[in-house]
Amino acid sequence: MLIPRFLMRHEVTIEPYLGETSKGSRFGAAATVRCFVDEQTRTVRSPGGDDVTSGSTVFADPGTQAPPGSRVRLPSGRVTRVIQLADHDGGGLPTPDHVEIHLE
Repeated sequence: MLIPRFLMRHEVTIEPYLGETSKGSRFGAAATVRCFVDEQTRTVRSPGGDDVTSGSTVFADPGTQAPPGSRVRLPSGRVTRVIQLADHDGGGLPTPDHVEIHLE
């Protein structure tokens, strides 16, 4: 079961992180994603294992590609980076399948 579409009232633009080059970070093509944005401060674990503060969380459909380091433009116009992505799959149980993306 997916999160109902009527709850996904926001759109964000995600540029997936592809790695580093001699000129800096490299990103893939921008994709607009329908989602729900929760602008609430939380503590999450970074890919390096450190506890860091997340200023926003995006709830999107399963399969949304946003590896840590990806650039995200929020509805407010603020541009931020992905700290952590968690893919929640209920395995057929009646829980909502979704991707939870924690942002700086």
